[in-house]
Amino acid sequence: MKRMRRQRGVASVELGFLIIPLLLLTFGTTEFGRAIYQYNTLAKASRDATRFLSGQAPGDAGDTATAQCLVVYGDATCTNTTPLLPGLTTSMVTVCDSVSCPSTHQSQTTGSGAINLVTVTISGYQFTSLVPFIASNMTFNDIHTTMRQIL
Repeated sequence: MKRMRRQRGVASVELGFLIIPLLLLTFGTTEFGRAIYQYNTLAKASRDATRFLSGQAPGDAGDTATAQCLVVYGDATCTNTTPLLPGLTTSMVTVCDSVSCPSTHQSQTTGSGAINLVTVTISGYQFTSLVPFIASNMTFNDIHTTMRQIL
């Protein structure tokens, strides 16, 4: 009976020692997962806009605006007022095709002939952590997708 009294509260003390590292590990993992999710969303949005532009004629300014709407809002008309990710704006999206970047995207030679390219780039997107003392805010590198465009 005396032995049981001396062990009383040991589990509480051990939990007290371990709760802080466990919480740091848990919040760090969730913030890392959020960052990966946001990066993946940006990559998919860039891919969708590039796929749209690959079927359009080069140089149409309306298509550029449509591609920016696809990246930011997920629809071609910008009718959705909520961006896919917080802080994402159309000014972060640039389009480069055979008209706007002729030296790098016009009549590129390949093994099966010349092709035009189209690239959609998302620049300067900042990931904002919900728990800034565990994971700091960071700016993603440029996310860009290049595809072949119709001639």
